[in-house]
Amino acid sequence: MNFDFAAALVIATLLTGLIWAADVLWGVPRRRAAAARLAAQGDEGLADAAAAQAALKEPVLVEYAKSFFPVILAVLLLRSFVVEPFRIPSQSMMPTLLVGDFILVNKFDYGLRLPVVDWKILPIGEPHRGDVAVFRYPRDPSVDYIKRIVGLPGDHIAYYNKTLYINGKEMKQVDDGSYMGVGAGVSMSGAKLRTEDLDGVKHHILTLPNVTGLSGDYVVPKGQYFVMGDNRDNSNDSRYWGTVPERDLVGKAFVVWMNWDPSNGGIGWSRIGTAIH
Repeated sequence: MNFDFAAALVIATLLTGLIWAADVLWGVPRRRAAAARLAAQGDEGLADAAAAQAALKEPVLVEYAKSFFPVILAVLLLRSFVVEPFRIPSQSMMPTLLVGDFILVNKFDYGLRLPVVDWKILPIGEPHRGDVAVFRYPRDPSVDYIKRIVGLPGDHIAYYNKTLYINGKEMKQVDDGSYMGVGAGVSMSGAKLRTEDLDGVKHHILTLPNVTGLSGDYVVPKGQYFVMGDNRDNSNDSRYWGTVPERDLVGKAFVVWMNWDPSNGGIGWSRIGTAIH
């Protein structure tokens, strides 16, 4: 079972916020009243002052709640409405993204959504052809996938002989020779490296000469998107399981902020800051 970090953040925010609010409404007045009673008893000596001061002390639980609530709330808001980090687990988006890349995803490009329930509350923008998008896998929404959007609602998609056609138009490819991978990408060395022009969005793809791959024609339903991996012969994408509903889109990937590749010496410094196109 996958851990729902968003739900955990919401619960933690509610709990710490409620504890803090309850203390402000009931705890603080009771402590002040108790301190006032102690101060009024007997002489105003050091013992009475110390007792009154002790009575004003916040419970440990309240101290922790006040300390963590602003931090957790900030993380929740940032992660829900601005950017969210993801780690690339597979080779399906090579050569654009490598295993071990840590990426940031723009959460507001496709509209602001409430965390956990994912209700869109502010439609800011729409997905575009060529976007590298993170989405919830339609067959198991607890799993996040990342692919490139190639088909928009209403498009006719065809993929034959390792060539993509959109609404009858061939997406031109330029042969860039053989791919030479390093570290996590070495297993794809020897694949054909090509530059595909996806209606003006130019990006690299990989194909394997000796692998047939799945071909076919598809019509993208209303409110759905057709996605494919840049590693065309090594990607579990819309060709196999269908389109992605708009509600399952999480956001648009825009930068690699870290790369960790133990097979290539650990941190991949050259990958840090790489823009995702």
